[in-house]
Amino acid sequence: RKILEIEENYIKRICSDIIAHKPTVLVTEKGISDIAQHFLLKAGISCIRRVRKSDNNRIARACGGTIVSRTDEIKESDLGKECGLFEVRKLGDDYFTFFEECENPKACTILLRGASKDILMEVERNLQDAMHVARNVIMDPRLVPGGGATEMAIAVALTAKGKSIEGVLQYPYNAVASAFQIIPRTLIQNCGGSPIRVLTELFSRQNGGEK
Repeated sequence: RKILEIEENYIKRICSDIIAHKPTVLVTEKGISDIAQHFLLKAGISCIRRVRKSDNNRIARACGGTIVSRTDEIKESDLGKECGLFEVRKLGDDYFTFFEECENPKACTILLRGASKDILMEVERNLQDAMHVARNVIMDPRLVPGGGATEMAIAVALTAKGKSIEGVLQYPYNAVASAFQIIPRTLIQNCGGSPIRVLTELFSRQNGGEK
């Protein structure tokens, strides 16, 4: 009994440190005992426990808070006060926690929904590809044409370079140029076009100065 009393006093002291700052929501990566939940709920504090570290970091960035390891080290500046709305909603068979109306969020969550797991995974892959493209454009704002145009331009340049060289040294240029043509040729075949006719037309346009 003495041990239980010591444990209760220790938990009560930890909860008192938290309650002293008057938060409305408590997020932790660890568990919360029933006694601690009682004290916190009595003070009107909602608790979210066993949050993944990555999710906890995002919540802190979205709400403007700082993750603290010890309750006696909490400062007023550590509290995340930039969240305007906290809600728990049921979507399908699962419950989700929402932190919304944040003043200056530096992180967010994109919620994807699909009719099946395969569709959801495909949507997630497409979204990830789109986000990577957007990131690359922001980090390095330079673009190259798609649809095999870039590969065709390189092939034409390598072919021209190979013609300017005599002997066996021109063969590597021609080989690499042929390898680059595989990409536009494959795209043409997938579209049901004639590879020979379209590639010949592309070669003539590239040699004519069209890009």
